[in-house]
Amino acid sequence: MIAISEHPMPAQDYLAWEAQQPIKYEYLNGEAYAMTGGTLAHNDIAVNLTTVLRTYLRGTGCKVRMADAKVGITEVGPFFYPDILVTCNERDRKALKIVNHPCLVVEVLSPGTEAFDRGEKFRQYRRLDSLREYALINAETMGVECYRLNERNKWELTSYLPEGKASADLLEIQLTSIGFECPLSLIYEDVQLSPMAE
Repeated sequence: MIAISEHPMPAQDYLAWEAQQPIKYEYLNGEAYAMTGGTLAHNDIAVNLTTVLRTYLRGTGCKVRMADAKVGITEVGPFFYPDILVTCNERDRKALKIVNHPCLVVEVLSPGTEAFDRGEKFRQYRRLDSLREYALINAETMGVECYRLNERNKWELTSYLPEGKASADLLEIQLTSIGFECPLSLIYEDVQLSPMAE
């Protein structure tokens, strides 16, 4: 990640500036960072999960949004663009620019951003009182990791990793924050993983 300026930018300046830019920028600690492009596998995974979540959430009062939906941790940032989010908060349903109360955030991992998604970004997302689940989906090999807030207010990890091609159809991933489950294979349907990964 490369910041676009040498000097810290106030959050309101970032919001006004970014609205005029042709690409998206995330914002952390006074710095704006250009969003990098993902792979086709990354895109296909995000589309697959968004599609099934859209159908599942219809009529529930919850809403799924994709990569163009900005999440604000506070009014002054940080601001991120997760690959997928779900919010069940009425204030977010009426929001025009920024989602502030997601219950589920999903990032599809890219080699260039994986460390940031696992580390600092997750640390910032945990500041959201509404967040109950953070899912990381691998775009190079089949696998999903879900971090869930338990009843003791601690984040627990559940991994969904298939043992072979057949088990991807049998392995059910759960997104407990919204009561959703589906076969792991559905998330990877028609996704071309790299030959080395397979």
